[in-house]
Amino acid sequence: MVAKMKLKKGDMVIVNSGADKGKKGEIIAISRKDNKVIVKGVNIRIKHVKARKQGQESGIIKRECPIDASKVNYYCDKCEKGVKLGIKVSEDGTKSRYCKKCNEIK
Repeated sequence: MVAKMKLKKGDMVIVNSGADKGKKGEIIAISRKDNKVIVKGVNIRIKHVKARKQGQESGIIKRECPIDASKVNYYCDKCEKGVKLGIKVSEDGTKSRYCKKCNEIK
């Protein structure tokens, strides 16, 4: 079952549990099937890479790994903390996301 996720690529989020608790970052990629997100600067892993072609770099590479979407919250600049998002449907049928704390449209 695919969970409904209100987050989008490019959103600023804050991690609310785990080793990276309290870190803020921008969403780089989303996997709705696995309910995971990749956040810039969060959940960094080290990978040892061997050069496959001549001229290609080898060595130790640091990269972001997926984190479960339930461990991150949208970061509201006005509230300055992680908040839940709601969806408002206007009269003309367009949907917009809003902060449930301060009611600011995102």
